[in-house]
Amino acid sequence: MTEPARIHPTAIVERGAEIGAGTAVGPYSIIGGAVRIGPDSEVGAHVVLEGRVAVGARCRIDHGAVIGGVPQDLKYRDGLPVGVTIGDDTAIREYVTIHRATREGHDTLVGSHCLVMASSHVAHDCVVGNHVVIINFAGLTGHVTVEDHATIGGLSGIHPFVRIGTHAYLGGCSKTLQDVPPGEVWTGYPARPASQTRRIWVAESMLPELLKRVRSLEKQVGEREGAADD
Repeated sequence: MTEPARIHPTAIVERGAEIGAGTAVGPYSIIGGAVRIGPDSEVGAHVVLEGRVAVGARCRIDHGAVIGGVPQDLKYRDGLPVGVTIGDDTAIREYVTIHRATREGHDTLVGSHCLVMASSHVAHDCVVGNHVVIINFAGLTGHVTVEDHATIGGLSGIHPFVRIGTHAYLGGCSKTLQDVPPGEVWTGYPARPASQTRRIWVAESMLPELLKRVRSLEKQVGEREGAADD
């Protein structure tokens, strides 16, 4: 027997919203009239789903998340047929924000089997593939593409229109200004291939000793020049 949707008495579900069988909506959440949520999903407390939002089956959206909000983009115009689409079996953790697209007829996309950790941001027109992990406080700016099985480290920032390749790993606190090829590990500020970053770290650790040697050589040269003048 199919279990009906369970909606907390304090939640607001606008007329026209579609809530799948077995889905639970927590207290004080707001579900807009153009929202569709698949079966057996869970929406926590104080969640806001606004505009045209489609959520797949067996998804989890935790407390305080805001999905479908107006994008932070000056070219956006109200009334465009745009929204957010989330695939099946995806977890959106606490206080995540995912904004609707800006291009007419398009959605911001998050695939299936993804984990978007707490306080991360997915901006307008992003395309996030399947089995992607986005770690806490990461920020995807507009039009970023993250391909399947990629991982975005915590506190990382990704420049608009950058593509993160399939199975790529972006280290925490990275500043990513260019595309990351599939399967590669990049990290740093700005982000570089991990092997290159390690070489830079080694070189930086040697700088104090190198500077000491340079100053010693400068002193010796000065002393010899002084002796030659005498």
